[in-house]
Amino acid sequence: MSGIPLAEASVTTDLVRALLKQQHPDLAHLSVSELASGFDNFMFRLGERYSVRMPRRKIAAQLLTNEQRWLPLLAPQLSIPVPSPVRFGEPGLGYPWHWSVLPWFDGECADVDPPATTAATSFSQFLLQLHQPAPPDAPLNPVRGGPLAGRIESFDERIARLSSATDLITPDVQKLWNKGLNAAVTTQHSWLHGDLHAQNILINQGEISAVIDWGDLTGGDVATDLQSIWALFERPEDREFILDEYAPDQATLERAKAWAILMAVVMVDTGLTSSPRHEKQGRQQLARLLQDS
Repeated sequence: MSGIPLAEASVTTDLVRALLKQQHPDLAHLSVSELASGFDNFMFRLGERYSVRMPRRKIAAQLLTNEQRWLPLLAPQLSIPVPSPVRFGEPGLGYPWHWSVLPWFDGECADVDPPATTAATSFSQFLLQLHQPAPPDAPLNPVRGGPLAGRIESFDERIARLSSATDLITPDVQKLWNKGLNAAVTTQHSWLHGDLHAQNILINQGEISAVIDWGDLTGGDVATDLQSIWALFERPEDREFILDEYAPDQATLERAKAWAILMAVVMVDTGLTSSPRHEKQGRQQLARLLQDS
């Protein structure tokens, strides 16, 4: 499937209110409004200070429990706010999985409101703070943080579709992918966000107000996260600044660019099927990569 997966549970504002009344009655008086439905979760606004995050697929339920376990430990070491859960929800009233009440952060997603140049400093610091050694029991993610070789089959399927539907897959794009695919893994097993793209970064008055959606939290290759530099920053000077501050070795830089191509291809491929917003993000990311190469 190249589009957004179908939901495996039905969640309404009435169900959210009922679960709050059952499990967190002190929050049940707050207003509830639907925000969005992504690949893995339903999101609701809860009053002025909170949001509610509920898995929409069985596979996402484990991802949410990873957030519940690890974000409270990681959040204190990060200078940019993250949605560490403030309440924990249990299955109930026909809903089968755990869920979370999270803090609310003001801001627009970075694909709608791009970060200012000044945000390059805070983002480079955030990456360095996050990319510390991950413990042996850190979550394992089958599609993020591992060797790029594990993504060849799905990548080739998407490339074939995009080659017939668009003019995006140029020899230069293929060359960058191949260089990263063949680059040695030269970094230690580190904590990763795992899904750093523009819709998971909130911007308020040009600055990054929060990094959200930690469902793909895992340990692995930092190149998986470094691809976000091309997803977020429009100006080549800002991307260069972040890379200078982070100072990846050449092999890591090549893997990061390959991860950026992979993420861009996924965005365009899903976008052509079900989300023009994803398609726009993917096209921008590919253009920025080629600009820097």
